[in-house]
Amino acid sequence: MAIQDEAGSLRERKRRRTRSALIDAAAELFARKGYDETTVAEIAAAAEIGTRTFFSYFASKEEILFPDSADRVRATLEAIEARGPGEGPVEVLLRAVREISEADADMVSPMAAVRTRLMRTVPAVQGRALLIQQAAQRDIARQLRDAFPGELDAVRAGALVGAMTGAVGGALQALLEDPETAGELAADPQRLRGRLRSATRAALEPWSGRPG
Repeated sequence: MAIQDEAGSLRERKRRRTRSALIDAAAELFARKGYDETTVAEIAAAAEIGTRTFFSYFASKEEILFPDSADRVRATLEAIEARGPGEGPVEVLLRAVREISEADADMVSPMAAVRTRLMRTVPAVQGRALLIQQAAQRDIARQLRDAFPGELDAVRAGALVGAMTGAVGGALQALLEDPETAGELAADPQRLRGRLRSATRAALEPWSGRPG
């Protein structure tokens, strides 16, 4: 059993390394060549794997641009489910942002900087980003409303989650497009995470009062 567990652990570590290599290769190629000009075959070759293997990790070039979006939604839903007795909706969402920003390297990664730029310039990426955001907001708002039925209706829950995702997205865009903070990305990602959390807190705190 121990040998089987070790073999499984080795396989999982290899998969994580290969996945990370693919994401890093894609970020570098997208930044250097452009999104439309980069092929899946080139990404796979840069990561030293075959093209068929690429598709066992990602379904498309678009998907590799958003490698951890589903994990962020899942983590937010889990944070809502694990709410403490004294936590209101705003406190739960701020805790989720804090926990995700600490654990999720993709939020302040080189791929995040590339993704931010491509979302402004490539229609296919813009469309994919909008679909991901809308689905995430819908699922999170539904869970938040169900968690606080006496305080939130569907409209207020949707607006609150929209404020959160808008704050995170807007802050990340401003941080990653600023030449000064671009240097921080490599030098001090923890400071960048702190600025992201501070901006999100400023956007959500006005929602912390009782509904009118």
